[in-house]
Amino acid sequence: MRAGLHFLIPIGVLIWCLMIEQLSPALSAFWATTTLIVLMATQRPIVAFFRGKSTLPEWRTGFVEVVQGLNDGARNMIGIGIATATAGIIVGGITLTGLGFRMTDFVEVVSQGNVIVMLLFTAFVCPVLGLGVPTTANYILVASLMAPVIVDLGAQSGLIIPLIAVHLFVFYYGIMGDITPPVGLATFAAAAISGEDPIKTGIRGSLYALRTVVLPFVFVFNPALLLIDVHGWFEVTVVAFAAIVASLTFAAATMLWFRVRCRWWEVVLLLLATFALFRPDWFMDRFAPPYEEVPAAQIFDVAQRLGEGDRLVLLISGTNLEGEDVRKTVGVQLREPGDGRKRLQEAGLTVTALGDQVQIANVRFGSRAKKNGFEIGWTVGGVLVPNERPSMHWVYIPALLLVALLWWGQGRRMPRAAPAT
Repeated sequence: MRAGLHFLIPIGVLIWCLMIEQLSPALSAFWATTTLIVLMATQRPIVAFFRGKSTLPEWRTGFVEVVQGLNDGARNMIGIGIATATAGIIVGGITLTGLGFRMTDFVEVVSQGNVIVMLLFTAFVCPVLGLGVPTTANYILVASLMAPVIVDLGAQSGLIIPLIAVHLFVFYYGIMGDITPPVGLATFAAAAISGEDPIKTGIRGSLYALRTVVLPFVFVFNPALLLIDVHGWFEVTVVAFAAIVASLTFAAATMLWFRVRCRWWEVVLLLLATFALFRPDWFMDRFAPPYEEVPAAQIFDVAQRLGEGDRLVLLISGTNLEGEDVRKTVGVQLREPGDGRKRLQEAGLTVTALGDQVQIANVRFGSRAKKNGFEIGWTVGGVLVPNERPSMHWVYIPALLLVALLWWGQGRRMPRAAPAT
């Protein structure tokens, strides 16, 4: 029992640091550093004390480890400091020359409204924008430059992309700049700890990270993984379980190993199962469209019938700032049930209806409607109502059966253990 009491000491010190931070935030960094040094110096003596051993040699060892740790930390920071300074030159060049905005225009022109091409170009641009930039500044930079492009082009292509999915997409690829050479501040820090070559470490880390680059695309095309339009704990459990299995099968397909080494057709089947688990809506859309268009004059009736947390999807058209006629699909999430007009106003949207002519009269600044791309003065061409069709989660059943079949088939190829004699 006494041997485990030393775990209470770091907890007490942590509570003490939190209290100091609340009283004086300016001293929090000083107290955190001092606490770490004290913990490093006293860890061995405290453990020796509770184990009934002599503490004098442990005090000497703890002091030597503190000095050695500070020495190694100072030496390792030299390489990180050089990498940070070099990255600052790149960031300054992108910011001062306006290259970041040119990248945004380039993505918009080259994609020509194609969502897949636009996302691929964005995935290549975001790591460049995030080179050597701290995490918070990285998110602000890529979200300001690239997120509006994805939202706007997606809406023009008829794809409603939730804002959280867009921001997670650009942030994920922006943070990839921390591990991709030649900058890769995280790889320089890891290489300083391991003593390996930073460039080789960055290349190896990038290869490992390539197995997860599919996830941001899944966030965009299947927002259910972000628990959007998911109702009830049962549906949450089903979606989470399918996502876990899909991640494992995708890793098995990219590593060419499930239970044993995969054959080429097994890799194809694993990728098919991964796609079905990550994007069940794609298969269900082949049988029935997700939405049915109704006249714009029914906007208030549809808004009243939708449940809490459901999205109102509209087809709007108008003229943008460049003088071009644009038609796009936008949606806004509705909160508490009630009158349709009031629910729209609560979301920041004011709509006027004169017969069959429906127009957006006002979009409140900072509201959900404004963030989702609604424009003042644009015309509502139609309302998209969720179509009555089977749940897309039924696609999980054949996909899981396929995974189970591959698991069973590879199990038959596993080497058998020799019987005991």
